[in-house]
Amino acid sequence: CPHSAVPPPRRVPCRVSSVLNRDAKQFGKQHMFDASEETCWNSDQGTCQWVTLDFPRPVKVSQLHVQFQGGFSSRLCTLEGCRAGEELVKISELYPQDSHAMQISFAKSGLGPTSQFQVEETVLDKLKITFENSTDFFGRIVVYHLGVLGERL
Repeated sequence: CPHSAVPPPRRVPCRVSSVLNRDAKQFGKQHMFDASEETCWNSDQGTCQWVTLDFPRPVKVSQLHVQFQGGFSSRLCTLEGCRAGEELVKISELYPQDSHAMQISFAKSGLGPTSQFQVEETVLDKLKITFENSTDFFGRIVVYHLGVLGERL
């Protein structure tokens, strides 16, 4: 299936820039992937927050799903990626809305609507999403859901 979901992060090592009050049990990265509306990753304060995913084998990313908490979102998300052993390179810049709604990006080469929220369809082993220009005065980011869709190669 060409557009099956990339393996869930239970099997994909994930790192984040920070966790609010270092309370990983309540606000840790695992909550971005647990499909619960009650839990979230909550970063600590700071000017630039990020998430990295290291896939066990190459994937072709075609969509990114993200659900922020309104008031704690990012005005600019920079996506960087690379193949194993290479340096990260910029793939796309996304301009999400300050909203609690699920936001879905589509590959520029895909059939999705034209908008400010598109990803370059790219083959990679590592993906880094940098959340810049937070809507929160202290720079915190709150993500209820993060999904990467594409094709395993």
